Amino acid sequence: MSVVVTDAGFGPGTEAKVVALADLTDQTTVDLSNTDDPAALAGHLDRLSLIRVAFPAFNDGRAFTIARRLREMGYRGQLLALGPVIADQFAMLRRVGFDGAEIPDDLAARQPWDQWQFRADWQAHHYQARLRA
Repeated sequence: MSVVVTDAGFGPGTEAKVVALADLTDQTTVDLSNTDDPAALAGHLDRLSLIRVAFPAFNDGRAFTIARRLREMGYRGQLLALGPVIADQFAMLRRVGFDGAEIPDDLAARQPWDQWQFRADWQAHHYQARLRA
């Protein structure tokens, strides 16, 4: 089981049938690994409603780059980090284009919503804006 974390709080995990990039045909949801090239989705972005990008470990940041590239390519659908990301990473997730994260239940139990909520106002924790002020 999993929990989806967004600015609004914890919600149920994804119930839609999500396929891997290699299996993508006419589906509207896809999972990307942290090693997939987002350019492979160039012809599909307009019909995709959900893309989840894998974080195999909280200290593997390649998915941050994938999220930014997808948004730069024009993807407007829901974009979720998938895996054991931690509350401290929430601001960066939001800044690069993720709408939230789908995390394991045990992680949600260890890091309850109040820890994520502290970082939900990710623009307030934007250090570059504070330096410019």
